[in-house]
Amino acid sequence: MGGCFSKPKPVELKIEVVLPEKERGKEELLAGGKGSPRAYQGNGTARHFHADERLPAPHPYPSAQDCVEAAVCHVKDLENGQMREVELGWGKVLLVKDNGEFHALGHKCPHYGAPLVKGVLSRGRVRCPWHGACFNISTGDLEDFPGLDSLHKFQVKIEKEKVYVRASKQALQLQRRTKVMAKCISPSAGHSSSTNVLIVGAGAAGLVCAETLRQEGFSDRIVLCTLDRHLPYDRPKLSKSLDAQPEQLALRPKEFFRAYGIEVLTEAQVVTVDVRNKKVVFKDGFKLEYSKLLLAPGSSPKTLSCKGKEVENVFTIRTPEDANRVVRLARGRNAVVVGAGFLGMEVAAYLTEKAHSVSVVELEETPFRRFLGERVGRALMKMFENNRVKFYMQTEVSELRAQEGKLKEVVLKSSKVVRADVCVVGIGAVPATGFLRQSSINLDSRGFIPVNKMMQTNVPGVFAAGDAVTFPLAWRNNRKVNIPHWQMAHAQGRVAAQNMLAQEAEISTVPYLWTAMFGKSLRYAGYGEGFDDVIIQGDLEELKFVAFYTKGDEVIAVASMNYDPIVSKVAEVLASGRAIRKREVELFVLHSKTGDMSWLTGKGS
Repeated sequence: MGGCFSKPKPVELKIEVVLPEKERGKEELLAGGKGSPRAYQGNGTARHFHADERLPAPHPYPSAQDCVEAAVCHVKDLENGQMREVELGWGKVLLVKDNGEFHALGHKCPHYGAPLVKGVLSRGRVRCPWHGACFNISTGDLEDFPGLDSLHKFQVKIEKEKVYVRASKQALQLQRRTKVMAKCISPSAGHSSSTNVLIVGAGAAGLVCAETLRQEGFSDRIVLCTLDRHLPYDRPKLSKSLDAQPEQLALRPKEFFRAYGIEVLTEAQVVTVDVRNKKVVFKDGFKLEYSKLLLAPGSSPKTLSCKGKEVENVFTIRTPEDANRVVRLARGRNAVVVGAGFLGMEVAAYLTEKAHSVSVVELEETPFRRFLGERVGRALMKMFENNRVKFYMQTEVSELRAQEGKLKEVVLKSSKVVRADVCVVGIGAVPATGFLRQSSINLDSRGFIPVNKMMQTNVPGVFAAGDAVTFPLAWRNNRKVNIPHWQMAHAQGRVAAQNMLAQEAEISTVPYLWTAMFGKSLRYAGYGEGFDDVIIQGDLEELKFVAFYTKGDEVIAVASMNYDPIVSKVAEVLASGRAIRKREVELFVLHSKTGDMSWLTGKGS
């Protein structure tokens, strides 16, 4: 097991961890930089930052030489509810007018850099047009996910009918702000066999839980353990960009974990959880006691069970190493993808420019059929066929044939034989909860961990979040659902942390996801399972459309391509608690030649 617990070393220091402003700035710039993210010690041997080294936090009125101030518009240039990107010396700022007040914020979403001016302003926050993250316009704070960082908030003053904005040059350049976090002051950090909070799983849920605890002032020990070799990384990128290296995918640089006293154990497998004694046992025999536990183990990909399943060069994409090997093997060769869901289709799209041929095998009639419906699935399938992808639909793999142990052919039940040098399997996943079977933590018949709205399991002090849970979805009448989306894992991790601190938070986020293929993005919000109709506005052939998924009289989900910011708009309406009726959408499609969306926000007819 990688990490820091093999031989406890006595540490005499009481550890106080603070990240000085200059380090914080550097860390922002290094977030995508190089560096080997192997297992390391969170505290102990690491350099400690002490209070006397800390630089003062940025003053709301930084010194003139570090600042830029300018008039950016006339007070009457913006109506209430309007946003505008304005130039300010070294960069741009998002200017917002809401309820007669002006606010100035960073103009790009810290997640993937989307221009927030194209987003949705509602209820005192701006929602990103690409992936749905929300930021409070008064503080710049991140209020809904995905992403980890907040926006800078800049000073605004009105003089002689002109709007002036003042900002530090550094903030203008960085475009993101990491929230202030507590120090770790636990004397036992890094060397004892007990921790205050143990987090099993270092995906989005685990990382956000750890960061939220620190943001809320929690200064005790936090241990995050993962099966992976790497520090937390952007897993959705794996199937969209198979060439990406681990350090390019890292969500935080390793200095971040050291600075905030979040200890990470890599290649650490938990084999049993003893809830009575509040103890977990790792595969190598190491035992760790906890006070509070978050279970966020994610899921394990399903594998093929056909003849020849053990041949070489057949992959499930689980790690950066898997993804990198697939690209290497596919270059100029024949690739077969089994499964036309999100992962399979993203991989197929990425490989078209690398491989000699790309084939997709799928049981359904069209890709994404259960998720996006027949018509949208067919339009996407056509886009793939135009990019030389060959589909074998309504069939499955019966055999994998090898030559000298390496994959050579994929035999289908339809008796077709497809040439293949590499095969990627994307046929779904199961919750990685086998290690909990002997514990008294409830699992449902499919192996998911049921939790309540506060992400609590049936055992006090034990929380769960992410792909392995079922939880009550507030705006679908608290129906118990499993939503294995990146954004949802973030939100659940935050709620779990808040409730570890007895804040009585409840999960209420609207699910939001996205996929990218051939440079085109599809966005989706809501929970569409069980839809009985799809209403489409726009042009499916041109891939410029919005699809509303309805059940009975209600819109339960929306998907779009080249139709921003409609998905964020719908997400914002659903988040506000308002139902969208099927009749409203039908009228919109009937009368809207312009794509006017004012009906969604209650403005206009």
